[in-house]
Amino acid sequence: MALLAEEPRYGYQLKTAFESATGGVWPLNIGQVYTTLDRLQRDGLVAVDAGGEQKRYALTPGGEEALGAWWQMTPSDEPPPRDELQLKVLLAIDHGPEHALAVVTRQRTALTRLLQRHRRAHPAGDGAPLAEALVADALAVRAEADLRWLDLCESRILRTTQDGGTL
Repeated sequence: MALLAEEPRYGYQLKTAFESATGGVWPLNIGQVYTTLDRLQRDGLVAVDAGGEQKRYALTPGGEEALGAWWQMTPSDEPPPRDELQLKVLLAIDHGPEHALAVVTRQRTALTRLLQRHRRAHPAGDGAPLAEALVADALAVRAEADLRWLDLCESRILRTTQDGGTL
């Protein structure tokens, strides 16, 4: 809906505008674009102008109101989003400390490589488009946060096993 705030657009224009705005990180299937537009139309958030060869989509007043509410909403981590890394570590604990530590080590190695690849692909100030640079920054910061969390997991697992506790 944010892409319709400026002006009405065709489905393919929405696809390319989204991919451009997100630095090309999340390519869209054109079918998904039209499925979403159909749902938004059903819910009264977009209107369709079918006069011409292509359908053109525009926000309705209800869509403008919903978009305004979305801009004001802050994301919540309650409950936390499902995260594959967290699931792996949490499920590994049931298989004993050695297995859990092996999983932590394997994930840390993979994340370190990923972080290095992100940093090489988008060094600071490389002149990349802003959206691409911001996405690269987000990926690097996420990898750094995941690495820190793995360090905490390793520390807690070691401390628990040394104290004679159960995982």
